[in-house]
Amino acid sequence: MRRPARSERGIVTAETAMALPVLLALTLALVWLLSLGLTQVLVLDASREAARSLARGDPVASALAAGRRVAPGGSDFAIHQEDTWVEVEVTAPAGRPSGLLGFLPSVRLSGRSVAQVEEGAQ
Repeated sequence: MRRPARSERGIVTAETAMALPVLLALTLALVWLLSLGLTQVLVLDASREAARSLARGDPVASALAAGRRVAPGGSDFAIHQEDTWVEVEVTAPAGRPSGLLGFLPSVRLSGRSVAQVEEGAQ
């Protein structure tokens, strides 16, 4: 094996020092995207719970309580009822990343569920 020339010593250290911030930013971005995915799932679950509850004929307050148990904090609910259909839309703010990713905009996620009103539901 040949020994590296004196001018090549420390190159690996310098390359690693340059790559670490990029890898850290990429890791933080992926974690933030995963949290957005989790929040989206919670928003969809909350809209589905509220729509199913309303379709069964439960009172609006009870349906909203069922949806809020699942929804992330700060969620807003919009209900639209027709004769045979009920639609619930839930919107929720997603946390804005900080630190290296502070330049990214805040995001508002939404989910909509539609259910047919069951026979005999009031």
